[in-house]
Amino acid sequence: MARLSDEIEHYLRQLLERSPHGYVDIQRSALAQRFDCVPSQITYVLMTRFSVDRGYLVEARRGGGGGIRVLQLQTHWQDLYQAAALSEAIDQDRALQLLKRAEEAGLLTSREASLAAVALRREVLGIELPERDALRGRLLRAMLTTILRPEGAL
Repeated sequence: MARLSDEIEHYLRQLLERSPHGYVDIQRSALAQRFDCVPSQITYVLMTRFSVDRGYLVEARRGGGGGIRVLQLQTHWQDLYQAAALSEAIDQDRALQLLKRAEEAGLLTSREASLAAVALRREVLGIELPERDALRGRLLRAMLTTILRPEGAL
């Protein structure tokens, strides 16, 4: 099942990359037919792999038998910092999604994102919840503030 979800995600990402508008309109049933799966599998991929945290917006289009628009959101460093700052605590999955989004937007290098991701893993933090998520939130905000600060500004 994970392989099929990966294939559907990859296909949709390719469509978005080729789109001059930053969005694609799809028919859930047509996409399900293309991948020989049930329409709920398409819904699952859209809900889990194309969320706002990951930099996407999925809109249902009224009429037309399951039309859906997938938009790739523009990412600015302020958006990422605000997303991290909205809550005192942040879980590992959400923190890693924010780092991936920053990397995809060109705001972090692959090396910066990898280093930050390793430092935020539960195994590295080594403390119990809820303190672990609170510590991860403080570390993520500090990292983003430092990494995204203009050159020469301390």
